[in-house]
Amino acid sequence: MYTRENADKFIADRKYLLNEEYRLTFHLMSEFGWMNDPNGFIYYNGEYHMFYQYYPYQPVWGPMHWGHAVSHDLMKWKQLPVALAPDQAYDRDGCFSGSAFERDGKLYLMYTGHLVTGPDKDNDYRQNQNIAVSEDGIRFEKLTSNPVIGPEQIPAGLSRKDFRDPKVFERDGVYYVVLGSNDGQGHGLILLYRSHDLANWSLVGEIARSDGKLGDNWECPDLFELGGRDVLMMSPQRMPAQGDDYQNLHSTTYMIGRLDIEGGSFRYDRYEPIDCGFDFYAPQTTIDDKGRRIVMAWMETWETEIPTQLGHYWAGAMTMPREVVLDGESLLFKPLEETSAYRHNAFEAGNLSLSGVKDMEVSGDCYELEVVFQAEQAEEFGLKLRVGGEEETVLSYRQAEGRFRFNRDRSGIGLGGERRTKVALKDGLLTLRVFVDKSSVEVFIQGGEKVMTGRIYPGAGSLGIQAYAEGSCSMVSFKKWDIK
Repeated sequence: MYTRENADKFIADRKYLLNEEYRLTFHLMSEFGWMNDPNGFIYYNGEYHMFYQYYPYQPVWGPMHWGHAVSHDLMKWKQLPVALAPDQAYDRDGCFSGSAFERDGKLYLMYTGHLVTGPDKDNDYRQNQNIAVSEDGIRFEKLTSNPVIGPEQIPAGLSRKDFRDPKVFERDGVYYVVLGSNDGQGHGLILLYRSHDLANWSLVGEIARSDGKLGDNWECPDLFELGGRDVLMMSPQRMPAQGDDYQNLHSTTYMIGRLDIEGGSFRYDRYEPIDCGFDFYAPQTTIDDKGRRIVMAWMETWETEIPTQLGHYWAGAMTMPREVVLDGESLLFKPLEETSAYRHNAFEAGNLSLSGVKDMEVSGDCYELEVVFQAEQAEEFGLKLRVGGEEETVLSYRQAEGRFRFNRDRSGIGLGGERRTKVALKDGLLTLRVFVDKSSVEVFIQGGEKVMTGRIYPGAGSLGIQAYAEGSCSMVSFKKWDIK
């Protein structure tokens, strides 16, 4: 029998087993076991709360619980007791992803109950939506009226089993929730429901559907207002690659458009990737007391082996928080100002000519870089991080093709590969902000026009930082801070 109390005791008794080698410094991880999707991201009672998909008993995906952590600045996290366990008849095989919202000072969670219905757990299942409530933001009780949305409320012609990941929002005093699903014919889609009392929900309609190029199932939808526009984020599964974009098995994308709340439709002209790297899935946003729209995601990739699953007793982490900024018809994703409070040991250099490889005479495994390149005549230029022996992680730009590349073929014991994205120079300049944290790299390109995220697992001695150019260019400025 899975219970919150059993999970908390198991974690406390076994935390001593953790191998710290690749544990991150300023990212949220679980205390023990497996973590995936961010859930219930909310600013509540003066703190940021993040819940997450959690299997505490092994570093593998299992019957999902909800882990729970809080932070004052989204950089340092405090773990709280497990919030949800699959302990009811309607969620016995997992408390799947969902969201949080505040009502009358209480904190509510809405989540998907998962039920395996036959011998093939990957295909024989059904799902429903449930609510739990807390007076103190820590201890949650599930409603006796659960499920509040059942399979009988799925429109005809749609999947009878993929019906999950509720994200709640409020407009004009009415509650709405978006849910991910598909039509069983290879098209992902989003459903919208409404409620006045949280207990009784009615279908508004199907607001968006894949055109055949956007994956066969849509997960983890998030719909919010930003700068007078409506933004839909979601995670399409098995989306075919489109040029350099959507190269991972499962992807993330956003659309800027308009939600017709009465007619039940979301109109948009185009879609764009949220992150162009290797490890970014199931993003969820919240709005904080400063009015910022902030997004975090799971910093892993499905259906691949994670090195820390073997002997380290943990797997999974969240990305850095990113502020979402509307810039015309696109979104920018920027690091939060709170990161600067953790800068130590500043190093600065500038006006350096580059031709070949230059050692930057600083090193580390947990730091921030701000770098500006003047491209000049160089065919290719960039940075090499976590350099040591045969190991290096390469961030590069090729002028002729206007592409930025993140290559981890020599990044250690994890998966290799390369991700690429088109990005234009500005007056011949390329500006990068790079965050390295033990086993992660996050690159913000041209002020957040593009972001690339990837996990790396180099040896502990691979600490070097180099700049390089094929041809000649200059480094206008190079700034490095350790993060502590």
